[in-house]
Amino acid sequence: MLAQLSAEVRQYMIVTGNYWAFTLTDGALRMLVVLHFHELGYSALEVAMLFLFYEFFGMVTNLFGGWLGARWGLNHTMNMGLGLQVVALALLLVPSSMLTVLWVMGAQALSGIAKDLNKMSAKSTIKLLVPDEQQSRLYKWVALLTGSKNTLKGVGFFLGGLLLTLLEFRGALLAMIAGLLIVWVTSLCILNKEMGVAKHKPKFKDIFSKSHAVNILSGARFLLFGSRDVWFVVALPVFLASQLDWDHWQVGSFLAGWVIIYGLVQSIAPRFTQKADVAPRNQAVFWGAILSLSPILLALALWQSAPVAASMIIGLSLFAVLFAINSSLHSYLIVSYSQADGVSLDVGFYYMANAAGRLLGTVLSGWLYQSYGLITCLLVSAGFVVLSTVAINTLPGRPDGAKGNGD
Repeated sequence: MLAQLSAEVRQYMIVTGNYWAFTLTDGALRMLVVLHFHELGYSALEVAMLFLFYEFFGMVTNLFGGWLGARWGLNHTMNMGLGLQVVALALLLVPSSMLTVLWVMGAQALSGIAKDLNKMSAKSTIKLLVPDEQQSRLYKWVALLTGSKNTLKGVGFFLGGLLLTLLEFRGALLAMIAGLLIVWVTSLCILNKEMGVAKHKPKFKDIFSKSHAVNILSGARFLLFGSRDVWFVVALPVFLASQLDWDHWQVGSFLAGWVIIYGLVQSIAPRFTQKADVAPRNQAVFWGAILSLSPILLALALWQSAPVAASMIIGLSLFAVLFAINSSLHSYLIVSYSQADGVSLDVGFYYMANAAGRLLGTVLSGWLYQSYGLITCLLVSAGFVVLSTVAINTLPGRPDGAKGNGD
């Protein structure tokens, strides 16, 4: 069956499977850390600080990882990501007395490096598997890869809460290490060894994008993901656990459901955004404007003392759908605007901005929630979305003049 598929499709399946496996452990690890250390008595800001190095080193990795991918090949950077994730998980197996804030931050730093090496490699690879004139196909493949990844990240949140309940912290880590080792060995054996090596070896100074369009898209991505993580990373799980008295598995299940909805919508976004007469840039502006309203409406509902659980479920489900559409359009646009030779440079720079937005959102999530509450987090989220939409509105047309598919 697999032998009948084209080489491009087979490589796409390998890359996607690799990305899926990593994503499961990434989502589960995040939930394990948030719930376990909140249970140990850490404050919301202290929990946020555990992810500081995760986001910071993810940002650095995207900046330098694109350069490494262009010089060494994307298969190497992808497999490096898997290997580092195994090490990061193993570092958390030490006795509880050694799990200091600095130790956990160090392990999270390795996990952040691993995650962004893997993600940058996977998304850059898609550009190389689809001819430049097939923009419609490119959009669908990018949406499928990204959407399915986020769906599985949601499953990872649920898995993290479930494993913590059933196996406790160390048992959950051991189970994830065993599964990831199998995937890593398989990937080392069958992934194309020459994928993504640039014809012209980029110099170190080339890590910074010289493309005006890529810089605009990077700024918009920074704000878009800051708008999500300012309430999602720390504020929401701590709110659910402390204000609604939800158990670990309930918090994990809710966040899992949120990310699964987000991922499913992201996967099918091209079905209702891919219109021949409307450029993706203009659609991104339209959907961004609508997205900015959803956190405002949820904040208003909480301010007016509407039923909390119902308001959270409805409001955050709406945000998930709208955010998924925006994220899918943004992800397509960066791949479309990137140069094929050395694509990992542009994609790496873009996801450096993505990680920087998550870093800012993570820190603000802990600080704003601890100081001002969830409503303030939601209002800041809305402001970030507005600024992101304004940035996208200044995006120039593609040099080849493609409309509808690439703008």
